[in-house]
Amino acid sequence: MGTPEDIGRAVQRLYNTYPFPPDPLTDGPPPGYNWRWHWPAVHSFCTGALPVRRDIHILDAGCGTGVGTDYLAHLNPEATITALDLSEQALAVAQERTRRSGVPRPVTFHHLSLLEVASLGLTFDYINCVGVLHHLPDPAAGLRALADCLAPGGLLHIFVYAAYGRWEIRLLQEAIRLLNPSANPVQGVQTGRQLLAHLPRDNRLVQREKQRWAMENHWDASFADMYVHPQEVDYTVDSLFDLMSSTDLAFLGFSNPDHWQLERLLGTDPDLLAAAQGLPLRQRYRLVDVLDPETTHYEFFLGRPPVPQFTWDEDADFLAAIPEVYPCLTGWPSPSLLDRDYRPLDLDAPSFQLLSACDGRRTVADVLHQTGADLSLVRQLWQRYLLVLTPAGTSGRPASV
Repeated sequence: MGTPEDIGRAVQRLYNTYPFPPDPLTDGPPPGYNWRWHWPAVHSFCTGALPVRRDIHILDAGCGTGVGTDYLAHLNPEATITALDLSEQALAVAQERTRRSGVPRPVTFHHLSLLEVASLGLTFDYINCVGVLHHLPDPAAGLRALADCLAPGGLLHIFVYAAYGRWEIRLLQEAIRLLNPSANPVQGVQTGRQLLAHLPRDNRLVQREKQRWAMENHWDASFADMYVHPQEVDYTVDSLFDLMSSTDLAFLGFSNPDHWQLERLLGTDPDLLAAAQGLPLRQRYRLVDVLDPETTHYEFFLGRPPVPQFTWDEDADFLAAIPEVYPCLTGWPSPSLLDRDYRPLDLDAPSFQLLSACDGRRTVADVLHQTGADLSLVRQLWQRYLLVLTPAGTSGRPASV
């Protein structure tokens, strides 16, 4: 491809030709939510407790057409939002999107590469960087640039591609490059669509496209982003943790923890589970990675130490905490609702009664006294991301990472 500058220009050309994501503009706030863009939910996931402050500074690093930026602004109305992107055409769409949606506070947009973020002279409490690092000539340099402007205790949300679940994409990318050496994005899309239309119906690339990607790839912008991109780095668990080690940030967990549960793949076999649970954490993640080659991306959180960790191991601390209903549930108050990942959930009567009593003012002890519930039920609801906790005073025994 050439020098880093050549790569940057090629990436900019792609997104100026096909601004991404291609989601249509709408009047009014965006529908639903993504809890990973909701600061209280993110802080609770990463630390175990709700944040003290909500008037934070958020950076959307590589905002594209502003789909994530719009959610960040509406889900965090007290926050100051800054967004940057390499593509001026994508930024123009992002600005129009947030204007039409009526964001609570104006978003400040910058036409910058992620690598130039230091030129803003700002520090951020929360940085969102989805689908960007893997398109840089040097992803580690991009991660270091973000780490350098993350405030102490700040959190960073990252999304990068996974290698094993994208084998068919890499093969079709190579075929398009062979047939379209000019790297013209429009011609690349035309070539790719011709290939998928004329390859045999039982071809694995055709079958994979139909099974996994066709619904989103009816947009040319999505097709181009997937198959015609001039720069892409796909990761495995091992190379992902090597990337993280290029900074002094702490790994705070994958944002889809259910995916990384060994029981999902190994069932209840006691011998296999015992052997797997005896592995170091990174090797357990690696085991899931190789046993489930459908994984298409990694989504995770990093933090700038010191990041408080509220484990709530001590009953006294837990009883003194103030509980409230998890902020990203659809259908509350109702015993039949959707959880934070839009999965159907039916609450039994004791759970619904207990959650209904969690008003954000009374302690866990007060709620238990009112409902007659057991402390174990509160712990269970907290572990299932159905309620969140605010430490009372200095309770919670935070440990920093």
